Parts: sequence; C-alpha cells; structure tokens
Amino acid sequence: MSLSLGDRRMHLLVDVGNTETVLGLADGESGEISAHWRLSTGLSRTPDEFDHLIHSLLVRKGFDPAVLTRGVLGSVVPSVTERLRTALEGLISGPVFTVEAGAELPVRLDVDEPKTVGADRIVNTLAARILFGRDTVAVDLGTATTFDCITAEGVFIGGVIAPGVQVGLEWLGRRAAKLPRVEFRPPPAVIGRRTETCMESGVFFSSVDAIDGIVDRIKAEWEKPEALVVATGGYAGLLAPHCRTVERVEPFLTLRGLFFAGEYLAK
Repeated sequence: MSLSLGDRRMHLLVDVGNTETVLGLADGESGEISAHWRLSTGLSRTPDEFDHLIHSLLVRKGFDPAVLTRGVLGSVVPSVTERLRTALEGLISGPVFTVEAGAELPVRLDVDEPKTVGADRIVNTLAARILFGRDTVAVDLGTATTFDCITAEGVFIGGVIAPGVQVGLEWLGRRAAKLPRVEFRPPPAVIGRRTETCMESGVFFSSVDAIDGIVDRIKAEWEKPEALVVATGGYAGLLAPHCRTVERVEPFLTLRGLFFAGEYLAK
C-alpha cells in the first residue's frame, strides 16, 4: 500500500489527550480515516523523537510520509503542543494548523468561559454540526468521560465532565491491596461468583449506568428528548452496545472534527 505524492493527498490529524495521543491519517478529499495510532501522552518526547516515531508509524503501515500535505493538531496538554507542532512542521510539506478556542470555525461556544473549552470539545462540536445536523449529545469515553451538548446549528452550550471508565479499576487497585487486578471488559453476568467477576461487573455496569443516567438528566434539563446520543473515544465500542441511551458510535468523531477544522482554517 505504499503511496507516492502523486497518488493521493493525506492529512495527519493529532488529538492530544491527557493520557493518550491519537493520530489519524485522513484522505485529503473525503476525510475518511485510513489509519490511526494511539500513543502515550505521558512520555516526554523531543520534536526529533516525535518526528522519528510518526515517520516510523507511517512507514510500517505502508505510507510514504511524502503524501502528507496538511497537519491539524488539537491538544489539551500545553506542554506537549509546541514540541509536537515543531515535529509536524518538519515532517509535513504543507501547513500545520492548531485548533484552539479562538480558531475561526463555524461553531459557537455559548458557555461562561469559552477560552477554557478544550480543543477536543470544539472539534466534536464541529463534527456533530457537519455529520448530524441535529441536536446532539456527544459522549466521549476516554481518560475522562465528557458529555457535550451541541445544537443543530453547531453551538456548544456546555456539558458534563465525569471520571473516566478506568478510574474505578485504578481506585480499587490502590485502595484494596488484596483485590486482584482485572480487565475492563463486559462481564458474563451482573452477579459475579468470584472476586474478579464481581469487580468486573461492578466497574463495567457502573460505567454503563452512569452514562445512561447522565444522558437522561441532560435530555430532561435541556428539554431535548429527541437529541441524538453519539459515543466516541477509546471505550465507545466496548460500552456503547450496553448503553440504553446511545444510538450511534462514531469512534473517530474527534479526528473527523480535526479534518473539518483543517478544511475551514485552510480557507
């Protein structure tokens, strides 16, 4: 699948979260995600290390880095942003855009402190406006679980930030020394018959019920019972099938929002 510059234009999309950084390679015409990778945000890397790592990831997937004609970066970790941007500017032949609260995008942040809204929530708002065109609750299941309330016109009116799905497992591991470490996965039954299955059930279904409960409260307070509920993020595919309120899974909602943001910023 090795590509030359003449074959296709590709955009590199980078979503820097507190725990993980997600990279996506998008077709420059359609915006479809051709490949994606997850890196640890916590590791301190220099621009040269970022350059080498991204170059290696592309080559291993069969992509020639010369196909990269645009980079779009959204970050909630300022200490990483500039180093990563420097690396992208050295790797990509075209412009590198950074999405932040002041970016000129067709969305509005109708909240008390718009400058503090994270890039991920901004691009989720943009993606929801373009892809769905209706009132939407975007549930982003990552390090934190965020609920973004987005109107059909692309107005972010606020939302909820809750502990992420891994928090329960980490808390049990720290506070209860005799309890075993378990995976975050759907248990075979709600009622566990061993310590491990009891823990798996408790953490998993408390996450599921928390999502459904908060969505119910959001819809009632917002008075938008027909709002579309979309799940995204690393745990969306695992949790969404068990959630009563989630209607659609868009695992790359944030990356697609970064792609759309690049299209607008390029103009």
